[in-house]
Amino acid sequence: MKKIGFIGLGIMGRPMSLNLLKAGYSLTVYDINQEAVSSLAAAGARAAATPKEVAQHSELIFTMLPNSQHVKNVVLGDNGVVHGAAPGSIIIDMSSISPVVSKELSDKVAEAGLHMLDAPVSGGEPKAIDGTLAIMVGGSEAVFESVLDVLKVLGQDVTLVGDNGCGATAKLANQIMVNLNIAAMSEALVFAAKAGINIEKMYNAIRGGLAGSAVLDAKVPLILERNFVAGGRIDINLKDMTNVMETAHEIGVPLPLSSQLLEIFHALKIDGKAADDHGGIVQYFEKLAGVQVSK
Repeated sequence: MKKIGFIGLGIMGRPMSLNLLKAGYSLTVYDINQEAVSSLAAAGARAAATPKEVAQHSELIFTMLPNSQHVKNVVLGDNGVVHGAAPGSIIIDMSSISPVVSKELSDKVAEAGLHMLDAPVSGGEPKAIDGTLAIMVGGSEAVFESVLDVLKVLGQDVTLVGDNGCGATAKLANQIMVNLNIAAMSEALVFAAKAGINIEKMYNAIRGGLAGSAVLDAKVPLILERNFVAGGRIDINLKDMTNVMETAHEIGVPLPLSSQLLEIFHALKIDGKAADDHGGIVQYFEKLAGVQVSK
């Protein structure tokens, strides 16, 4: 059994770490939130004071962090993973970051004698809890095969997309589709609510047709309950869509719908909704129309 480290014990990282413990792996954890570390230690993990210490006790180190700069600091900083990891150790970054940064990190990690995979996920907190995440991986096929057993503890659909950076690119494409789907759904729900029809009945009428989707089934019941507790926070998705637009501009791809969605996320953040679930996009359209979607 591999000795594993996990850095980043937030909404996604905590349940993923617990699944690794349940699978019998020796686990060392770190987070700036000491309460999160203590919770995992109580479940059987070793607590570490720095990312370097995590690496000293691990041959496989996962990171699940908010943005590119956090990943850079944790991997390359003064007390970073590269300063504690033994040669040949593997870093698997499961954060949603820029593909450009992901590739840069993999090159620097290789210079230190380590291996790196970018392996962002889709499915949110519910699938992190039950271990059925979709995992999009970029990196060496040999390294991927060597850790596939561990990745399958965390995810149901684990796919090697291509070389380093390709997993991060696939995740950004995923974020375009998921968030634009939520936005289109929100616009339709507000339209129907303003027209005065029963939203629950409309949802049941359309969910089996072409408009049906995993997003529809995941988000409509929560919206009807006015439940915006975050599985995927608006500010995190704002960060992802910012990465989408920056990457698109670099490679010369116009994304008019994504650019509009990014402005919607900024408006929601300014309106105090940054910590809401991205299903809370509906609140932007509700404010424009002067109506609320509910039962």
